[in-house]
Amino acid sequence: MHNNKQEIKRIMFEFDQYLGFLAFLTILTIGFWLMIFLITFVIPYWIGGSVIERLNEIKEEKKANHSA
Repeated sequence: MHNNKQEIKRIMFEFDQYLGFLAFLTILTIGFWLMIFLITFVIPYWIGGSVIERLNEIKEEKKANHSA
């Protein structure tokens, strides 16, 4: 009977480690795909938008200087 409790405790400890490992893999996978999403979509969109906005500002400054 005593040996059976030790066996159950050992199995549960391994199961807890397995759950921790699954949680680690889940967080790692979410982080990986978040980085892929940011690198391939959000950052280029942000940089492209700011460049276009700056070019429009420069164009408007030139228009303002020519008309003045």
